Amino acid sequence: MRIPSLAAAALSLSAGMFASVNALAQDAQPSKAPVRNIVLVHGAWVDGSGWRPVYDILRKDGYHVSIVQEPLTSLEEDVAATKRVIDMQDGPTILVAHSYGGSVITEAGADPKVAGLVYVAAHAPAVGEDESDLGKQMPSYTSKQTGAIKKLDDGYTYLNPADFPKDFAADLPLKQAQFESHSQVLTAAKVFSTPIKVAAWTSKPSWGIVAASDKIINPDLERFYYQRAHSHTTVLAGASHAVYESRPKEVAAVIEDAAKHAQQ
Repeated sequence: MRIPSLAAAALSLSAGMFASVNALAQDAQPSKAPVRNIVLVHGAWVDGSGWRPVYDILRKDGYHVSIVQEPLTSLEEDVAATKRVIDMQDGPTILVAHSYGGSVITEAGADPKVAGLVYVAAHAPAVGEDESDLGKQMPSYTSKQTGAIKKLDDGYTYLNPADFPKDFAADLPLKQAQFESHSQVLTAAKVFSTPIKVAAWTSKPSWGIVAASDKIINPDLERFYYQRAHSHTTVLAGASHAVYESRPKEVAAVIEDAAKHAQQ
C-alpha cells in the first residue's frame, strides 16, 4: 500500500516543480519593447511644420517619426491622409495629435497598427459627438470673442491675424507667432461639426496634455476629454494652445512615455 502513496507524492512533487519552473519562466519573460514609430498630426489653421521641435527631440532619442500634412478640407479626408501615413509604418505606432487633430486620430486610431494615442491640447469626441457642439458646452476664450474666428463665403475659416499671437501662441516669440498668423492653412468649417464615427480611445490606451492657459480650447474641456478616456494626464501650467511648439521637451516626454508603456 506504500508504493501508490510514494508514487502519488512523487507525481505531486513533480507537478509542483513544473508549475514553479513555468511561473519563473513567465516572470523572466521581458515586457514588450517600446513602440518606435511615432506619427504626428497637426490641428486646424496650421500645418505639420509646427511639430519640428518635438520631431527633433524624438529623432534624437531614436524614434522613427512621420508627420501628417492634412488638407483640412473635411474630417473624412483628414482621416484618410492620416491613415496613409499609418500604412507606411513598419509596426506598432503611437498616434499623436494637436487640437482638431484629436478628432482625426480618434477615428484614424482604430487602425490595428496604432498602439496608443496622445492628445496634445486636443479634442477627443465620442461616437456621435463633434467638437463644435462640445465647445459650445464649454466655450473657450477665443470662441467668445466677436470676430476672432473669420469665415469666408466658401465655408473656410481662419483665426484673425490680430488675435492669433495672444490667443493661439501667447508663449511663443511674437515674431514667430505673427509669421504663423499670416501663414495659416484655411480650414473648412465643416471639419468642426462632423460627428465622430468611431472613438479609438475606447479601446486604445491614451495620454493627454492639458495646456492650462489655452484660449482656443477650454482647458476644462481638455480635462473632461482625458478623464472620460481614462487618459494618463499631464497639466502644463502657463502653456498656450501652441504648447507643442512652446514646450517641446515636456510634450516629447509624454509621447515617449506612451511609446514605452502602450503595449505593456
